[in-house]
Amino acid sequence: MSQQQTSQSSGQGLLERVFKLREHGTTVRTEAIAGFTTFLTMVYIVFDNPQILGVAGMDTSAVFVTTCLIAAFGSILMGLFANLPVALAPAMGLNAFFAFVVVQAMGLPWQVGMGAIFWGAVGLLLLTIFRVRYWMIANIPLSLRVGITSGIGLFIGMMGLKNAGVIVANPETLVSIGHLTSHSVLLGVLGFFIIAILASRNIHAAVLVSIVVTTLLGWMLGDVHYTGIVSAPPSVASVIGQVDLAGSFIGTSSVTAYIESSSGVSVGGRTGLTAVVVGILFLLVIFLSPLAGMVPGYAAAGALIYVGVLMTSSLARVKWSDLTEAVPAFITAVMMPFSFSITEGIALGFISYCVMKIGTGRLRELSPCVIIVSLLFVLKIVFIDAH
Repeated sequence: MSQQQTSQSSGQGLLERVFKLREHGTTVRTEAIAGFTTFLTMVYIVFDNPQILGVAGMDTSAVFVTTCLIAAFGSILMGLFANLPVALAPAMGLNAFFAFVVVQAMGLPWQVGMGAIFWGAVGLLLLTIFRVRYWMIANIPLSLRVGITSGIGLFIGMMGLKNAGVIVANPETLVSIGHLTSHSVLLGVLGFFIIAILASRNIHAAVLVSIVVTTLLGWMLGDVHYTGIVSAPPSVASVIGQVDLAGSFIGTSSVTAYIESSSGVSVGGRTGLTAVVVGILFLLVIFLSPLAGMVPGYAAAGALIYVGVLMTSSLARVKWSDLTEAVPAFITAVMMPFSFSITEGIALGFISYCVMKIGTGRLRELSPCVIIVSLLFVLKIVFIDAH
């Protein structure tokens, strides 16, 4: 047996021991294809995240690198320690909340916001360790969970429409339609429909295709300037080391498992090797930073609107015939975009749920969790928001 064959056998043996490929009925080739498929469906985040966090004043080139790094290491850790074909990356939605609410609406520096993300992650970890998180999720009614998800979807969709210029501020009507013949509106709307049409035809890389097409069209119209394809990774000093002591050390918004991982599973991904392949591909993308810098804001807007559509669709699960469930779900969902605050939408949703159940004599349907959270929100409104 040659030295090359020996090294290949030992390499495959190592992968077998780590990921238990035979036990899961898969092969290295299948896992690699699954990883590449998952990567194609979620690589759009390296273009969207810098655009969104750039609104908060963060260096987009540095955010591009940190997005690649956190997606790479998060996915690799998931693959090695959990042996699941699930990839991780900064969460769409939470990045919009960070940029548009925490920084723009609340007026906080992005460095302070990163500190809040860090301590929020610590808090969630503690809640998970002590199983409080599971207790809370199990005791929050479906109508409120759906209302929260849909409200965030409406909020994200509104941000996408705003970034594309479809809606603009109006002092008389609060919001009005923008210039529908402008490049940003036309290409932003085109990008959204490209995603929607391709996704409905089960094309895995729908978002990536949309970003590429709208960016190319923007370049042809003179909105985008070519700066190259490959370069050394830009410095991340502007986002690492310039946060508060309690800051989020890597310099990006909250990380989550991506539902796009299901695309890899659909083509045979069964083990953590799929996630490791995704992580390695994200590391390679770091050298494509010039491409990320060329993506215009309206190219990312289509993805935001599409995410909003997906999240808002959960409203179909609300029992609309029961007003004690429908009213809180509606209030939660609509108050997030109308108040420009996800927190206020959740607060009003919980409080309205208690009001409806108590007012209709169905107090027994209120869980201790809902009562406690509602009381905390009431105290916040009375003693904090009022001053």
